[in-house]
Amino acid sequence: MAKDKLPKNLSDGCRLCYIGAKLVLFITGRCDRTCWYCPLSEERKDLDVIYANDQKITTPEEAIAEGEMMDALGTGVTGGEPLMEIERVVEFCSALKKHFGKDHQIHMYTGRAPTEEELAALVGCVDEIRMHPPHEIWKDILTSPYVQSIADAKKMGFLVGFEVPSLPGLRHFFPLLDSVDFFNINQLEWGDACADNMRERKLETENPLCNAIKGSTKWAGEINGHPKVHYCTSTFKDSVQLRERLKRIAMNSARPFDMITEDGTVMYGSMEVNGDLEMIIPYLRAGSYYEEMEDGTIELDWQQMRKIPRKFGGERKIIERYPNNGMIVEVIPQ
Repeated sequence: MAKDKLPKNLSDGCRLCYIGAKLVLFITGRCDRTCWYCPLSEERKDLDVIYANDQKITTPEEAIAEGEMMDALGTGVTGGEPLMEIERVVEFCSALKKHFGKDHQIHMYTGRAPTEEELAALVGCVDEIRMHPPHEIWKDILTSPYVQSIADAKKMGFLVGFEVPSLPGLRHFFPLLDSVDFFNINQLEWGDACADNMRERKLETENPLCNAIKGSTKWAGEINGHPKVHYCTSTFKDSVQLRERLKRIAMNSARPFDMITEDGTVMYGSMEVNGDLEMIIPYLRAGSYYEEMEDGTIELDWQQMRKIPRKFGGERKIIERYPNNGMIVEVIPQ
């Protein structure tokens, strides 16, 4: 998606997300909140783990490598609660800024109202603060510590705003819209980790084919329409944001025989080799590549695999997966 076609009411960080150019840095799964709609999986929730674009990592150098893989123009820091590991946030974000340059835009989510001391520690390594007050305090937001955090953050030069799920009560934020730089509403989605909590509240999806919760667009309408408010639908996240990020990763990580799809996944052939591999090579197009795997199979251009006579090799399949050896999407026996 071209930058000149983006919606006007986006924060700097969101503009890069729209074109899939932001590294997602999950800095910790630890959190001192118990939000009933939290979507974190058991592999992350309440665990002190770090991920960069769904790759488990431990060092800033690994985060930089993942950023290089997708030509990242920025980073989104999330969790858990990043402020519970603020020293780690500073370490990783400082390293990313040093490597990619000061224009590498970094935004950070937090469920807390950052203190003046916490904000001071983030100056120079984080550009944008996105606060997520828990739903139960929305009605009291005007008398909460978040008001002071907005003032402190703006005084220190941060872009600052709110990012919350679409739930009833968004109207309580209306008096604060003029004091923030942006206000993002994420369409409430069904998730395996919070499914029981959603059932208890009689929530259900709009239809069996999507995760969007019925009524969530109506709740967003309490303030949606204000020039600083952006409503991010679950459809957009799946069909645009994720796809564009996958395309960037695929362009840098695909092997010569991987076919990059319109969705940013890669497709290739997998074939068992029975006998001498040298017997198969003559059937491959000149200059073709293949990769020998530890399990005795070869991976290659799936279209060329179809042209190899059946007398060579055993089981064959076409595999579609996320790039950079990511999650398998589909396996098609041949």
